[in-house]
Amino acid sequence: MPVMTEPKLISGNANRTLAAAIARRMSMHRGMNVSLCDARVEQFNDQEIFVEVYENVRGEDMYIIQPTSNPANDNLMELLIMADALKRSSAARITAVIPYFGYARQDRRAKARTPISAKLVANLLTESGIDRVLTLDLHAAQIQGFFDIPVDNLYAAPVFALDVQHHFRGRMNDLMVVSPDVGGVARARELATRIGAPLSIVDKRREKAGEVAEMIVIGDVAGKVCIIVDDICDTAGTLVKAAQVLTDNGATEVHAYITHGVLSGPAVERVSSSVMKSLVITDSIQPTEAVKSAPNIRIVPTAPMFAQAILNIWNGTSVSSLFEVDTLLPIYEGLYSTA
Repeated sequence: MPVMTEPKLISGNANRTLAAAIARRMSMHRGMNVSLCDARVEQFNDQEIFVEVYENVRGEDMYIIQPTSNPANDNLMELLIMADALKRSSAARITAVIPYFGYARQDRRAKARTPISAKLVANLLTESGIDRVLTLDLHAAQIQGFFDIPVDNLYAAPVFALDVQHHFRGRMNDLMVVSPDVGGVARARELATRIGAPLSIVDKRREKAGEVAEMIVIGDVAGKVCIIVDDICDTAGTLVKAAQVLTDNGATEVHAYITHGVLSGPAVERVSSSVMKSLVITDSIQPTEAVKSAPNIRIVPTAPMFAQAILNIWNGTSVSSLFEVDTLLPIYEGLYSTA
């Protein structure tokens, strides 16, 4: 579509820090001030959500920045109500920027009489007036097909590849990428291919949901610096146990690269007291003070990538160009050096 107006950003309460960082990065790229739209997004005493936009948005290209993380239902309703407010205010196009897509783990019927909640959420977003979705590392790629509107799914793998090449410079030949389960092999293989490392798998067997009974390492990890790769870390039980199993099998160090640090319940304490030397997450979910102060948890910014993706959508240029390390390296200028 022809570019008629500047892109306008609006944020809910889920991750205003990330939204502000995206606005700053876009200001740098545009050479002009890009600020968050002045709006009120709050709850009444009975927890009803109310949105009021104080700026004119008629005919504007709007981008709502709102991960649907904990509290998932409140943040999802904020997103839906903001979209409705913008649609009723005659915004020309509404793009939902959802760094963490909640309910993505409910993407199929694993048992009888269970919902496919990810599809329900997709329907809600579409019906609210959203025209396009931009997200990061969907739990399952087929969720893109749940939408009848365009979905751009960015990947953390190229950013993680930059981070690995920077922090493990001189030790790249010692690395072994590990998938914490069979279902995550494709994701782990993606990073392994980018950094030229071999791949191993931790096969786990569950006796009941949330409890891992047994883990077996497939592949020789003895003497290797192991990097566990996954998209979500929730309570960190599986992650910590996998790290211990890898260490017991001869790994010299264990690190983890996880896109979405949900880190609920005892997760931070488990990670801090585990054998893992580092857990690297993105800021797709607003980190708590406990996460930020944990000695072995490090946060990689996603604002440079999201800012460029928004500008590419606004310009009508390729978003898939951001899947490559060579494209991201100048965007993350000053943060990483792979020389």
